[in-house]
Amino acid sequence: MNSSKKAYLFAGLSVLFWSTVATSFKLALREYDFIQLIFYASVVTVILLFFVLLAQRKTQLIFKQTRRQWTHSLLMGAFNPLLYYLVLFKAYSLLPAQVAQPLNMIWPITLALLSVPLLGQKISWISVVALIISFGGVFFISSQGGLDGFKNTNPLGVVLAVGSSILWSLYWIFNVRDRRDEVVKLFLNFTIGMIFLVPVVALFSSFRFTWGPGFWAVIYSGIFEVGITYVLWLKAMNLTTSNAKIGNLVFFAPFLSLVFIHFILKETIYATTFIGLIFIISGVLVQQLDRRRKRN
Repeated sequence: MNSSKKAYLFAGLSVLFWSTVATSFKLALREYDFIQLIFYASVVTVILLFFVLLAQRKTQLIFKQTRRQWTHSLLMGAFNPLLYYLVLFKAYSLLPAQVAQPLNMIWPITLALLSVPLLGQKISWISVVALIISFGGVFFISSQGGLDGFKNTNPLGVVLAVGSSILWSLYWIFNVRDRRDEVVKLFLNFTIGMIFLVPVVALFSSFRFTWGPGFWAVIYSGIFEVGITYVLWLKAMNLTTSNAKIGNLVFFAPFLSLVFIHFILKETIYATTFIGLIFIISGVLVQQLDRRRKRN
């Protein structure tokens, strides 16, 4: 198998795994609250990433961090997993999976907007159009089948789901100039975030856990939301000769996710969910085309 085929294989596996995590989040939230979910999932992620670093013979890099790099990891750990996933999982606890998952997809649009004040970039009228298109998708998804569906949509959940995309964009912006090894950075971020989460769990939740299906959903989330899936995605990006083509595969994930949500969670998938997803992804693609136009 040549490098190109391997890249598509690894990317395809990543998309498949990412398309299942919305279902695993909801299964876990049937037995755990959102604080317990992110804490236990972070523990699993830290353990997994440590073994990945062992396999890659990179554990020595953990102890070669400068004071500035440690400070940066402290900040990033506060953003992700602590703040980002607390907001995201709270949104999942308040909304159906078919609503929470696609609303988080607008982060490329919020990234473009935040890049204006934080990175000094200019925003074009095309990016504004992309924003309007994507937020049209937010409207359709929130309607849950029609105008009457707004009565069943938790407004706080929608705000948190959209807000999580803003937090992820901030995390990406703050992280983009950090040239350290990606797996090392992620390991340190989650280790520090896990430590931050200990007092949060002690004060606002508990350390209890059960051995039911929710426990295995937590384990699954820790492995496939960030851990092994992120490593596979990095591998795909390193092997490919076209990051754009590989990157576009991500847009299959939310549609495939609806299949798992329907058959495992038994949610009725509304036509407005598909329409909203098409709007959101169309907005993201328009924004990406604008970015490529600027580069050329």
